[in-house]
Amino acid sequence: MELGNNTQFSEFFLLGFSADPELQPLIFGLFLSMYLIAVFGNLIIILVTISDSHLHTPMYFFLSNLSFVDICFTSTTIPKMLKNIQTQSKVITYEGCIIQVYFYIFFAGLDDFLLTVMAYDRFVAICHPLHYTVIMNLRLCGLLVLVPWMMSAMNSLLQSLMVLKLTFCREVEIPHFFCELNQMVQLACSDTFLNDMVMYLESVLLAGGPFAGIIYSYSKIVSSIRKISSTQGKFKAFSTCASHFSVVLLFYCTSLGVYLSSAATHSSHSSATASVMYTVVTPMLNPFIYSLRNKDIKRALKRVCGIVGIKRPTVLGQMKCP
Repeated sequence: MELGNNTQFSEFFLLGFSADPELQPLIFGLFLSMYLIAVFGNLIIILVTISDSHLHTPMYFFLSNLSFVDICFTSTTIPKMLKNIQTQSKVITYEGCIIQVYFYIFFAGLDDFLLTVMAYDRFVAICHPLHYTVIMNLRLCGLLVLVPWMMSAMNSLLQSLMVLKLTFCREVEIPHFFCELNQMVQLACSDTFLNDMVMYLESVLLAGGPFAGIIYSYSKIVSSIRKISSTQGKFKAFSTCASHFSVVLLFYCTSLGVYLSSAATHSSHSSATASVMYTVVTPMLNPFIYSLRNKDIKRALKRVCGIVGIKRPTVLGQMKCP
């Protein structure tokens, strides 16, 4: 990419969290642990959902898609950061940075869309239980997953192409642990007005839209639950969406926390630290929320664990599933 000073720009420098060499092993161990927990936790959700026929329902179809997206989301940023710590290098190529921006925006947006789809699924299950299987048919479920993939792909492609139009006139240091779009735009020496406008519209439409959909779905759910006469019926209805509601709160509260911390402190280091919450911590906690608060997942885990125990007695010995 030709720059204003007629030099060839080829790389960025990711500053990460700290330049202190003594802290690097601690940071490496912490993020490696969180990454492995996130990957294996979500992978277990996917495998359990596939292997147990009782979970072949729209709700768990969307959940397995969410788990797959969470694995990809964390894998977009954390492996590169771990490699940089291990090799003691802060460099990421220009092409690598653009690719990271594309997939980060893609999977972050897809996460948001899938949470909205899951809210709609719970809305239909609670507000229209007699027509649930008719409404949530195979064709609609496929469309509810396919459309978010297409919209996220187009949005991330647009944002990445907008970054390609920017020029950078010096050695650029990104005060983050990955190539964050807003940080890259701020480092550009060319006019960024169009980029800022696109990012603003994207935030309003593709973040505010799904959030409004979730709010609408849960307002209808609460209204329907209030009409149930028995306390046991109310509890049973609420329990079907408790896990999803917890994940929604975690996702949006951490995202809001990142935005507020950036706006209040204007510190890139604070922003990078806050970003850990929704890039690593949220995908790591999602499997625990669904497995601990969901009886169907618990039963499926016990069934799968029981099958493994029968097939491999010599390995497992006297171990039993909890």
